[in-house]
Amino acid sequence: MDSIWLTGAEWLAVLRIGLGLWWLESWRHKDKKGWFERGTGIAWAADVAAGHKWGAVRSGFDAVVAPRPKTMAYVVVYAELALGLGLIAGFLTPVALAGGLLLNLLYLVLMIHDWAEQGQNAMMALISLVALFAMSWQTWSLDDAFGLFR
Repeated sequence: MDSIWLTGAEWLAVLRIGLGLWWLESWRHKDKKGWFERGTGIAWAADVAAGHKWGAVRSGFDAVVAPRPKTMAYVVVYAELALGLGLIAGFLTPVALAGGLLLNLLYLVLMIHDWAEQGQNAMMALISLVALFAMSWQTWSLDDAFGLFR
Protein backbone atom coordinates (compact mmCIF):
# COMPACT_ATOMS: atom_id res chain seq x y z
CA MET A 1 0.00 0.00 0.00
CA ASP A 2 1.34 3.41 -0.93
CA SER A 3 0.56 6.38 1.27
CA ILE A 4 1.76 9.90 1.88
CA TRP A 5 3.72 10.97 4.96
CA LEU A 6 2.83 7.96 7.16
CA THR A 7 2.60 4.24 6.46
CA GLY A 8 -0.79 2.64 5.95
CA ALA A 9 -0.63 1.10 9.43
CA GLU A 10 0.19 4.49 10.93
CA TRP A 11 -2.76 6.11 9.17
CA LEU A 12 -4.99 3.39 10.61
CA ALA A 13 -3.59 4.18 14.05
CA VAL A 14 -4.42 7.86 13.44
CA LEU A 15 -7.97 6.83 12.53
CA ARG A 16 -8.22 4.68 15.70
CA ILE A 17 -6.86 7.45 17.91
CA GLY A 18 -9.20 9.98 16.29
CA LEU A 19 -12.15 7.70 17.03
CA GLY A 20 -10.93 7.42 20.61
CA LEU A 21 -10.79 11.20 20.88
CA TRP A 22 -14.37 11.35 19.55
CA TRP A 23 -15.53 8.94 22.27
CA LEU A 24 -13.58 10.89 24.89
CA GLU A 25 -15.31 14.10 23.77
CA SER A 26 -18.69 12.34 23.97
CA TRP A 27 -17.86 11.50 27.58
CA ARG A 28 -16.37 14.92 28.39
CA HIS A 29 -19.31 17.00 27.28
CA LYS A 30 -21.93 14.93 29.11
CA ASP A 31 -23.56 16.57 32.12
CA LYS A 32 -22.50 13.86 34.58
CA LYS A 33 -24.43 15.41 37.45
CA GLY A 34 -27.57 15.37 35.30
CA TRP A 35 -26.98 11.80 34.20
CA PHE A 36 -26.10 10.42 37.64
CA GLU A 37 -28.17 12.51 40.05
CA ARG A 38 -31.21 13.58 38.04
CA GLY A 39 -31.32 10.75 35.49
CA THR A 40 -31.57 13.14 32.54
CA GLY A 41 -29.82 10.95 29.96
CA ILE A 42 -31.84 7.82 30.60
CA ALA A 43 -35.06 9.85 30.93
CA TRP A 44 -34.40 11.38 27.52
CA ALA A 45 -33.68 7.94 26.04
CA ALA A 46 -36.86 6.56 27.66
CA ASP A 47 -38.88 9.30 25.98
CA VAL A 48 -37.27 8.53 22.62
CA ALA A 49 -37.85 4.78 23.07
CA ALA A 50 -41.48 5.27 24.13
CA GLY A 51 -42.27 7.02 20.86
CA HIS A 52 -40.16 4.74 18.68
CA LYS A 53 -41.79 3.29 15.57
CA TRP A 54 -40.26 -0.15 16.19
CA GLY A 55 -41.88 -2.19 18.94
CA ALA A 56 -38.66 -4.14 19.53
CA VAL A 57 -36.90 -0.93 20.56
CA ARG A 58 -39.69 -0.01 22.98
CA SER A 59 -39.88 -3.47 24.54
CA GLY A 60 -36.08 -3.88 24.60
CA PHE A 61 -35.66 -0.56 26.39
CA ASP A 62 -38.44 -1.43 28.84
CA ALA A 63 -36.83 -4.81 29.59
CA VAL A 64 -33.17 -3.82 29.81
CA VAL A 65 -32.81 -0.11 30.60
CA ALA A 66 -36.01 1.06 32.31
CA PRO A 67 -35.76 -1.27 35.36
CA ARG A 68 -32.24 -0.02 36.17
CA PRO A 69 -31.89 3.62 35.06
CA LYS A 70 -29.12 4.61 37.49
CA THR A 71 -26.98 1.59 36.61
CA MET A 72 -27.52 2.15 32.89
CA ALA A 73 -26.53 5.82 33.23
CA TYR A 74 -23.20 4.74 34.70
CA VAL A 75 -22.79 2.03 32.06
CA VAL A 76 -23.32 4.48 29.18
CA VAL A 77 -21.19 7.30 30.55
CA TYR A 78 -18.27 5.15 31.63
CA ALA A 79 -18.45 2.97 28.52
CA GLU A 80 -17.79 6.10 26.46
CA LEU A 81 -14.82 6.98 28.70
CA ALA A 82 -13.42 3.43 28.52
CA LEU A 83 -13.81 3.35 24.75
CA GLY A 84 -12.05 6.67 24.36
CA LEU A 85 -9.12 5.77 26.59
CA GLY A 86 -8.81 2.25 25.18
CA LEU A 87 -8.73 3.43 21.58
CA ILE A 88 -6.35 6.31 22.21
CA ALA A 89 -3.89 4.10 24.11
CA GLY A 90 -4.55 1.11 21.89
CA PHE A 91 -5.30 -1.13 24.86
CA LEU A 92 -7.66 -4.07 24.31
CA THR A 93 -8.34 -2.38 21.00
CA PRO A 94 -10.41 -5.12 19.31
CA VAL A 95 -12.67 -5.23 22.37
CA ALA A 96 -13.01 -1.44 22.37
CA LEU A 97 -13.71 -1.33 18.63
CA ALA A 98 -16.36 -4.07 18.85
CA GLY A 99 -17.91 -2.42 21.92
CA GLY A 100 -17.92 0.98 20.26
CA LEU A 101 -19.47 -0.46 17.12
CA LEU A 102 -22.21 -2.06 19.20
CA LEU A 103 -22.85 1.14 21.16
CA ASN A 104 -23.01 3.22 17.97
CA LEU A 105 -25.44 0.76 16.41
CA LEU A 106 -27.61 0.91 19.54
CA TYR A 107 -27.55 4.71 19.40
CA LEU A 108 -28.31 4.59 15.67
CA VAL A 109 -31.34 2.36 16.16
CA LEU A 110 -32.65 4.28 19.18
CA MET A 111 -32.34 7.66 17.45
CA ILE A 112 -33.56 6.54 14.05
CA HIS A 113 -35.59 9.77 13.67
CA ASP A 114 -32.77 12.17 14.64
CA TRP A 115 -30.91 12.82 11.40
CA ALA A 116 -28.29 15.01 13.08
CA GLU A 117 -27.19 12.10 15.28
CA GLN A 118 -27.42 9.52 12.50
CA GLY A 119 -24.42 10.88 10.62
CA GLN A 120 -22.20 10.82 13.70
CA ASN A 121 -23.21 7.30 14.71
CA ALA A 122 -22.94 5.94 11.18
CA MET A 123 -19.46 7.41 10.71
CA MET A 124 -18.23 6.23 14.11
CA ALA A 125 -19.57 2.74 13.35
CA LEU A 126 -17.85 2.73 9.95
CA ILE A 127 -14.54 3.83 11.48
CA SER A 128 -14.87 1.10 14.12
CA LEU A 129 -15.48 -1.51 11.44
CA VAL A 130 -12.53 -0.39 9.30
CA ALA A 131 -10.20 -0.09 12.30
CA LEU A 132 -11.28 -3.53 13.55
CA PHE A 133 -10.87 -5.41 10.26
CA ALA A 134 -7.65 -3.55 9.39
CA MET A 135 -6.24 -4.47 12.83
CA SER A 136 -5.42 -0.86 13.68
CA TRP A 137 -3.75 -1.89 16.94
CA GLN A 138 -0.58 -2.99 15.10
CA THR A 139 1.00 0.47 15.41
CA TRP A 140 1.21 3.04 18.20
CA SER A 141 -0.64 0.89 20.72
CA LEU A 142 -0.16 -0.82 24.05
CA ASP A 143 -1.56 -3.95 22.43
CA ASP A 144 1.41 -3.97 20.03
CA ALA A 145 3.89 -3.18 22.81
CA PHE A 146 2.55 -6.10 24.90
CA GLY A 147 2.27 -8.43 21.90
CA LEU A 148 -1.50 -8.79 22.19
CA PHE A 149 -3.85 -9.77 19.34
CA ARG A 150 -1.21 -10.75 16.82
